[in-house]
Amino acid sequence: MGITYLEGSVTGPTGTRTVRFLVDSGASYTLLPYRDWQAIGLKPKREMSFTFADGATIQRGISECHITLPQGEGHTPVILGEPGDEALLGAVTLEILGLVLNPFTRTLQPMRMMLA
Repeated sequence: MGITYLEGSVTGPTGTRTVRFLVDSGASYTLLPYRDWQAIGLKPKREMSFTFADGATIQRGISECHITLPQGEGHTPVILGEPGDEALLGAVTLEILGLVLNPFTRTLQPMRMMLA
């Protein structure tokens, strides 16, 4: 499986910052590195536990910001990373923006909407 990176910008109460995200459709939430969420003035609104594949569990703060990607923009929840955490673009943000990761071309594409 290939690795896909995408540059976008995030906006919070005190500014905007450009971030290089690893697109990880297997991750639920988008993660902002410590230096980025601090720079745009985000504050934790709640805490969540996350479990890794090896069973290890961590706690991280959750906040919200506006995200702009070449394929679209919107408001999304984000994990507030700690020093050493890397930027991830997760499935919740992709779904909010109506995007899916095409694993063959490693590009984001509009989600096909189906009405029942």
